[in-house]
Amino acid sequence: THNLPPGLEYLSQQLDQIIIHQQVELLEAILGTETSSKYEIKNALGQRVYFAEEENGCFDRRLCSPLRAFTISIADNAGREVIRVIRPLRCSSCCFPCFLQQLEVQSPPGTVAGYVVQNWDPFLPKFTIQNESKEDVLKIIGPYATCGCFEDVDFEVKALNEMTTIGKISKYWSGFVNNVFTNTANFGIQVPVDLDVRIKAVMIGACFLIDLMFFENSLDGL
Repeated sequence: THNLPPGLEYLSQQLDQIIIHQQVELLEAILGTETSSKYEIKNALGQRVYFAEEENGCFDRRLCSPLRAFTISIADNAGREVIRVIRPLRCSSCCFPCFLQQLEVQSPPGTVAGYVVQNWDPFLPKFTIQNESKEDVLKIIGPYATCGCFEDVDFEVKALNEMTTIGKISKYWSGFVNNVFTNTANFGIQVPVDLDVRIKAVMIGACFLIDLMFFENSLDGL
């Protein structure tokens, strides 16, 4: 691919499915202590292609948990950082439509690949995927209820007209024991094979944002 950001070779292949698995933190599971999240990013065969780790302070995790600012560093299997996801501290309320959630995705770190911007809606979770020039590319629309009791929760990836569904971000229900006694999350991202590689990287960032906004403190979430 011409001018492909270093480290994104995997995303440029015939890839239409990405699996994101949050690693179980033993200390967090036993003591209920909020720790920095760590994720494995895998292909459809379960092979790890990237490793992601959240960077923020204990203050942010304890007091601002679902809304906390963070930086997530995503490295390839050689340990080279290839994607950086940056989320500032912002609001999240259907009654307060200003200063809503957004994040920036960089690839390589220091170079903007795109943005995820929350859109105000009184009923549904809605987001816009933007390219590096802040031009709208795709929409993400979630369900009215995101509790996901005993079933997967799908956020549909749509064209800008919001009529055509081209993919989805799914929170997989992993069972009662996992949901109650551990803090593990499993997500799947399905996108068109020929989607721009930078936008695929932005979709990974969108998945992290959805995780923290809707599933961070839910028994049916993590």
